[in-house]
Amino acid sequence: MRAHSISLSIVAFGVAGGLAGPVTAQVPANDPDSTAQGDVSVTIYNGNLALVQDVRQVNVPASVTRIPFPDVSAQIRPETVTLGGTGFDIMEQNFDFDLLSPASLMQKAVGQQVTLLRTNPATGAQTRERAKILAVNGGVVMQIGNRIEVLRDDGLPVRVIFDRIPPNLRAKPTLSVTVDSRRAGTRPLTLSYLSRGLGWNADYVALFDEQKGSIDVQGWITLRNNTGTTFHNAKTLLVAGEVAQAQQNRYNNRRRNQPRGNSPGTESGSAEALADFYIYPLAKRTTIANAQQKQVSFLDVANAAAAKAYQYTNRWMGSSDQAQSADTVLKFSTSREGGLGDALPAGTVRVYMRDQRGQAQFIGENRISHTPGGSDLALKTGEAFDVKVQPIMVSRDKISPGEWETTARYRISSSDGGSETVTVERQKNFWRTVMHYKVTNAKSQPVTVDVAQMGLKRYYSWNDTRIPSESIPGKQRTADTRVWQVPVPANGETILKVTYDTRW
Repeated sequence: MRAHSISLSIVAFGVAGGLAGPVTAQVPANDPDSTAQGDVSVTIYNGNLALVQDVRQVNVPASVTRIPFPDVSAQIRPETVTLGGTGFDIMEQNFDFDLLSPASLMQKAVGQQVTLLRTNPATGAQTRERAKILAVNGGVVMQIGNRIEVLRDDGLPVRVIFDRIPPNLRAKPTLSVTVDSRRAGTRPLTLSYLSRGLGWNADYVALFDEQKGSIDVQGWITLRNNTGTTFHNAKTLLVAGEVAQAQQNRYNNRRRNQPRGNSPGTESGSAEALADFYIYPLAKRTTIANAQQKQVSFLDVANAAAAKAYQYTNRWMGSSDQAQSADTVLKFSTSREGGLGDALPAGTVRVYMRDQRGQAQFIGENRISHTPGGSDLALKTGEAFDVKVQPIMVSRDKISPGEWETTARYRISSSDGGSETVTVERQKNFWRTVMHYKVTNAKSQPVTVDVAQMGLKRYYSWNDTRIPSESIPGKQRTADTRVWQVPVPANGETILKVTYDTRW
């Protein structure tokens, strides 16, 4: 497998800018692919967050100077900005996020004079008028001489000519830092900041061979850049793991109703570790263009062990008049021996199988969380067409207290240090429930269905559930759940019979 350095494989959904090495702050105005960025490193985290580090060569005079840093992310978090260098003190920083556009230019012109250039569509004659912009609220309201007009958007040839560009409008997102420099000269300045709008996720393509009991898995990482800025020729690192962020919803990653068979492993991953996370560096520098998705390959494994299973879970003594499809579950491991061989970043696993013509067909998908090496995974890929389970409550009767419990003993301590045991008679209600689980199989080969009954201990008082009889020996997976492996013959059925004694 390949999991240490990630090689560039596919570029889609965008056009990358020209590659550039370290540059000065002076940008040629006639080069659309030029950038004021220098030596850029981008560390991208899960959760739409990235750390940008940009080393620029800047000529700083020996005075109090305002240094602009164009080509920063439009989704920069200004409170996270740091500027590293020698021979100066930082006095103030500002982020100009108002970008130059027709709408922003009109908004900033409120109260200012502009020139209207009108063209007569019949004669081609042009007339000019001075107008004062009064308001821009769902339309442009102007004062022309002694009259008030609304700038119409009806296709007539009218142009608005502005006298100047407002000083706080920028063609590109720009951070400016005011410094007090003690010496003059060109020096490297390291600009670091956190930004939204950069993220990545993992996707896995698994080709399952049921007869061989194996899967081939290819892992892809998808980079997304919606920052409003292209990062040129950037050294890129990807961090797998959930870093804490202020006001982060701690319930985002809660997983419910997962198939049985998931268990965390204890094998260390082979990727570079950072604190409690894993780092996946891209093998080469790359340009991450704005509004672009970029895919790179990071995993390629063949013939890892895998198996298909069927699972069905019944809620608290639930009964149904209709048979329900069992879940189809794919089971595999991330262990080095017979598995995928490494830790896996969180992502979506899409499973394919070859049909009788040898063509790969999609059969389902599901998500995995950040998974340590050596873990066992169980992914629901769909619901079985031919394997059904029908839970049936055959009877539910009240049990005589003599069959369960009629007395209670208490130890009472007195203030002088003595104690006595008191036995009291008490009446309790208990219930005996007989459940049948009818499992049918329309396949031409036998199957085994993992049938689970939940709800055996859901509240504080359900602490004495007993199973006096079961037609197939089961296993108590948790205090709340018991599971039976039910073999079902080809084109046949099996009825699992279980009796429960409960407090409720």
